[in-house]
Amino acid sequence: MTTLTRLFCIGTLALATGCAHGPATDDTMYQGLGGQGGIRKIVDTFIPMIMADARIKESFRDTDLKNLSMRLEEQFCELAGGPCKYKGKDMKEIHDGLNITNAQFNALAEDLQAAMDKNGVAPAVQNKLVARLAPMQKEIVTK
Repeated sequence: MTTLTRLFCIGTLALATGCAHGPATDDTMYQGLGGQGGIRKIVDTFIPMIMADARIKESFRDTDLKNLSMRLEEQFCELAGGPCKYKGKDMKEIHDGLNITNAQFNALAEDLQAAMDKNGVAPAVQNKLVARLAPMQKEIVTK
């Protein structure tokens, strides 16, 4: 199954099940991501992929990458049922005025899945995290 098809299926599933983007109720996904150390490795792989991706790298040109890494770690950890608490701004506020398109959102999701692949995260766990992130699309995509 192609990544785009997988994302479509996950997004549809998330919408059909009314999935909110709150934290998970157990830590199975957190453990599947490798705990805090695994999440850090995923983010450390993900950020350079974003910065090398011609489809989206310009959107991150003036971004504090250290802060972005920290916030992504917090967000993924919390959404996966780990002990972390996301301390960043809400998605709508952060992305306001950036004119993010669906294509850019999908490119970022593809890079995340590739980063998880490179770190040996099982496809079922990847799908669970992406399903938790998918509802944020409506707050991020403004163009």
